[in-house]
Amino acid sequence: QEQLVESGGGLVQAGGSLRLSCAASGFTFTHSMGWFRQAPGKQREFVAAITRRGDSTLYEDSVKGRFTISRDNAKNTIYLQMNGLKPEDTAVYYCAARKINIISTMISGYDYWGQGTQVTVSS
Repeated sequence: QEQLVESGGGLVQAGGSLRLSCAASGFTFTHSMGWFRQAPGKQREFVAAITRRGDSTLYEDSVKGRFTISRDNAKNTIYLQMNGLKPEDTAVYYCAARKINIISTMISGYDYWGQGTQVTVSS
């Protein structure tokens, strides 16, 4: 059974860093994958995505230059390095995987989802 498990969330001060991990199991790790986030009272939004081989990435404008998505296929894991965190980055962060190797920014474009990990940035 396919499963995505996020980890690495926590409480950090503004300007700090966190690295989120998403471990995939139960399916062939050949998908493009992405990170989304959902702040309280807001809709879930796209953050970043990466293709199967990591040769193409895409970022939401507000995180460009601060966040980096990467993957280690040998470990079936993707990462989101978050630097220069701001209070507005506070949200539950979700990992997602697609059945095809094309980046998507759409929630509906993803077939598998993790349970999420909380990131809280204090001012």
